Order: sequence, then C-alpha cells, then structure tokens
Amino acid sequence: MLTGKVALVTGAGRGIGREIALTLAKNGATVIVNYNGSKESAEEVVAEIRRNGGSAEAMQCNVSDFASSEELVKEVLAKYKKVDILVNNAGVTRDNLIMRMSEEDYDAVLDTNLKGAFNMIRHLSRSFIKQRSGKIINISSVSGVLGNAGQSNYSASKAGLIGLTKSVAREFASRGINVNAVAPGFIDTDMTRNMTEDAKKALNSMIPMGKMGSTKNIADLVLFLAGEHSDYITGQVICVDGGMCI
Repeated sequence: MLTGKVALVTGAGRGIGREIALTLAKNGATVIVNYNGSKESAEEVVAEIRRNGGSAEAMQCNVSDFASSEELVKEVLAKYKKVDILVNNAGVTRDNLIMRMSEEDYDAVLDTNLKGAFNMIRHLSRSFIKQRSGKIINISSVSGVLGNAGQSNYSASKAGLIGLTKSVAREFASRGINVNAVAPGFIDTDMTRNMTEDAKKALNSMIPMGKMGSTKNIADLVLFLAGEHSDYITGQVICVDGGMCI
C-alpha cells in the first residue's frame, strides 16, 4: 500500500507514535522514527520494524526548536531524497489548573505540540510543493475539540493544531497535498494503565462506547489518511473517541 513511500513520524518512540511507525512500516513505508528523549525506545521501534522485514531509521530532534527541525529535514532529504508522509505526533503534557499553571509549563506544551508541528510543516513545505504530492497528518486530541479542565495548555495546543491543519490544507490543496488531523479520545497507553480501577471506571463512563480505544485504532486511521484512498479528503478533523464528541 505504501511501498516506495518515505514517512517521518515525530515522537515515535512510544505510545501512539510507536504504533503509527510500526503500522506504516508494515504497509511498506520507509519510516524515520523521530525521538527527543529516549534513544533506546526509538531504536527498539526500529529493530522491531527491521525484524518484520521493514525499513526504518531513528533520528533525534527536539521538534520544538526551529533550527534543529530544519537540520532534521535536511538530513532526511539528503539521505532519502523525499518525504511523502509527515505525521506530527510529538506531544507533551504539563497538566494543572490555570490558576496554578506556570508560564514555563504553558510554553513547554505549546512549543512542542503546536510549534513543533509548524516547524516540521514549514521546513518540509518546499519539498512537498516541488513534488506536488504529500500527506500531512497532525495528531490533535478531543481535548482540542471539547476542552478539558486542568489542561488549558494542552487543549489550547491541540485546538491550535486543528486551526493549523485547516489553514495549511487550504494553502496546499491545489498542489496535491492532503492535510488532516486525527483527534484521539482516551486511549489505552502506559499512562492510562497506571490509573486506579475507580479512575478508569469514571473515565469510561464519559465514553458512549464505554471503553478506551487502542493505539491501533489511531494508527489504522493514520494509515488510511497516508494512503491513496484518502486522496479527496483534506482539512478534516476525525475524532477516534468512542463517541465522546457526539
């Protein structure tokens, strides 16, 4: 399905990003596994992809840094000549009530979650436009659609990502480049597995389907958006949330 395609996935060392990288590679893409902190986790993803017969490479970059993001893009283009699929998944949380939230925690979340996506799109834009094709998939959140108490920074960053998605989609549509956002709801990850049973029960009661989603649910949609079956879809925000945003 994606044979011959080059995909760059930010924050791909764990969680949703890891599942996306594995899924794209399984379907034929060569995957650049970007990470910031844990080289070991990223290398484990690469090793798993290679064990399954796929092609991947880990590359370190703090996407919130404009210059570092540019260097990453230059390195990828120099080696692979193109990027067909960009998945802006890198994200952090620094949750707190707004009356207690520090400026540093607000800035850190906006810098990674929103500016990081801008940086990657900005530096890859000339390459995408030159080849007149490309798929950009931004990982937003239901928190960016509904808002969430204690997450004003995270919700703002994810809502901003939706605005970025729609604006860039309008700019790139005539060049054959699709730009869409995926908004996960509560997903079963390492973080949610550490919650108490009571907390999980309360969380599931907020979801019409009564259960959390899986990282595979997100990766499968990203795979669809990265392939040719989504060629006439752009500027959309698709919630994968068990009905939370109904």
